[in-house]
Amino acid sequence: MLMDIDSIIREFDLNIKGVIHVGAHRGGEYGEYSHHGIQNMLFFEPVASNYRRLLKVLPKDENIRSFRLALGNTTGKQKMYIEKVNSGQSCSLLEPGTHLKLYPSIKFRGRETVRVDKLDNIQFDRSKFNMINIDVQGYELEVFKGAAGTLEHIEIIYSEINTEEVYKGCPLVGDLDAYLSSYGFIRVKEDFTFSTAWGDALYLKRK
Repeated sequence: MLMDIDSIIREFDLNIKGVIHVGAHRGGEYGEYSHHGIQNMLFFEPVASNYRRLLKVLPKDENIRSFRLALGNTTGKQKMYIEKVNSGQSCSLLEPGTHLKLYPSIKFRGRETVRVDKLDNIQFDRSKFNMINIDVQGYELEVFKGAAGTLEHIEIIYSEINTEEVYKGCPLVGDLDAYLSSYGFIRVKEDFTFSTAWGDALYLKRK
């Protein structure tokens, strides 16, 4: 996350009761969630090596669940593009686009078959969750399309955004703005610390 949880909580006076973290990698944000008293957490991570590391970070708690699963707008299996130079943080269901020029040292040398499902198909008490944190390397819009019902319960979205096709066919920030606005969300903050091609954005539901 380019913007830490503490800063956005203070700036926007957020009350986060539960987080759905899509593209959890190795659970680096768990400590921040816990520090702020967030008790309800769902973590989704499809890459096997990352998921094994994630399980070592998360405590055994009935309010904290993890899924070795990619989310999207379909169900079944797909092949992911896998890299290891960046600790697997750049793995994606989409083929790398300008990523290859932006970060030539990161090579996508492997493919891994992962399960894909819609967030709306996952059984959990949605009243306990009001935030989605999503980092899925260009696949964000597909995840949101498969989460139409869940978005009705969400008030806060923290999402990676793209201004160019870092991954081939990925939505640009305007595409996310348009889709999320139909559910009442507006982009209130963005951070392009490392590149003008991609960054992070915070969306809040209009009240």
